[in-house]
Amino acid sequence: MTEALKVLIIEDDPDVALGCEQALQLEGIVSECVGSAEQARRRLGRDFRGVVVSDIRLPKMDGMTFLRETLALDPELPMVLITGHGDVSMAVQAMKDGAYDFIQKPFAPEYLVDVVRRALEKRRLVLEVRDLRRRLEQRDLLESKLIGHGPAMQKLRDRLSGLAGSAADVLIFGETGTGKELVARCLHDLSARRDGNFVAINCGGMAESLLDSELFGHEPGAFTGAQKRRIGKIEHASGGTLFLDEIESMPMTMQIKLLRVLQERQLERLGSNTLVNIDCRVIAATKEDLLELAARGAFRNDLYYRLGVATLALPPLRERREDIPLLFEHFLLQAAARHQRPVPETSAGRAQKLVGYAWPGNVRELRNVADRCVLGIESGSPPFGQATAAGPTPLAETVEAFERALIADALRRHGSLARTAEALAVAKTTLHDKIRKYGLDDSR
Repeated sequence: MTEALKVLIIEDDPDVALGCEQALQLEGIVSECVGSAEQARRRLGRDFRGVVVSDIRLPKMDGMTFLRETLALDPELPMVLITGHGDVSMAVQAMKDGAYDFIQKPFAPEYLVDVVRRALEKRRLVLEVRDLRRRLEQRDLLESKLIGHGPAMQKLRDRLSGLAGSAADVLIFGETGTGKELVARCLHDLSARRDGNFVAINCGGMAESLLDSELFGHEPGAFTGAQKRRIGKIEHASGGTLFLDEIESMPMTMQIKLLRVLQERQLERLGSNTLVNIDCRVIAATKEDLLELAARGAFRNDLYYRLGVATLALPPLRERREDIPLLFEHFLLQAAARHQRPVPETSAGRAQKLVGYAWPGNVRELRNVADRCVLGIESGSPPFGQATAAGPTPLAETVEAFERALIADALRRHGSLARTAEALAVAKTTLHDKIRKYGLDDSR
């Protein structure tokens, strides 16, 4: 919200326009002048960072019509009308229709500046409230989608929230099952492209010949069986977000074509020589170290740097064990509703096994375990049955992880340090030390 607001002046009389601009510029107010409502329309949007000063009598679309059109787009946009001597009754009607104020010609520059300053202050407050509401909505959406109160998830949500509003392409790194597509969808849903398409494609899920057509589209006759034009995934994502999962498995020839598209923001369908402009945000995801692959010649180095304008690293479940009880409870509720079964209770022994398990399949595996528990078929399978190839977790690590998870869950349930200490039968000073040791939220 530090960007200066500006005044958009709509005036077809060059002398009046120049006088308005000079009066505002002398007071340090940023302004821009256009000669018609049609020109102004192209500069406005719902969150236009400024106010409008418009003459009522304009060529083609008049100021009254433009007022109604503008307020339909944004009812809270202050619009000041400039009127001639015979237009006062019209200006009064405009005030009833929602205009902020009107100025009658001839007017003193100081009066224009005073009206504009008040309009700008009103606009500033409106935009600040909208920005605050938007950030609260983002926080609520992220906390409902990316569940967890540990420091790793707090850090991820903060970083994601900061990136969502930007146009930067993003590279997401995470092990299988950590929720890479979920994070990509959150980036899309919180961005200005939320009304566009979210197009996901798994780069390792199809043959190279099919991937080419799937990504770039084709014209009729481009190859055997191509009977009609097909719009590719990249073109379909224009105006929205393209999500490329398992980007490390993309064939080298496709990497070269993708790099060119990302650089030029244009593509050619198979069988065509016509360039198609595209405007999509690209989010790629990988479970591999792409720099290491690039060093071995298995991934293009230049594509890595083009994709990795911003990066997000998703923590594996074993590195945020304090979130396991909350996540498991969430998945139990979902599974119970899906299978129309009662929600089973989670005993202390079961919780200890959940927290102490290595979770090679991460959140996806935890969700499957919740399903099995609701269906009553969890016996004999990890983490309640035989050991897995991942091997046992060291005792000290298991104890610390369980204690951290237990404290985090108790804080969430009881809401304050005092009530949590009472519930856990531990001194408040001891509990406070453990909260600091495990990096938990100690603001309660």
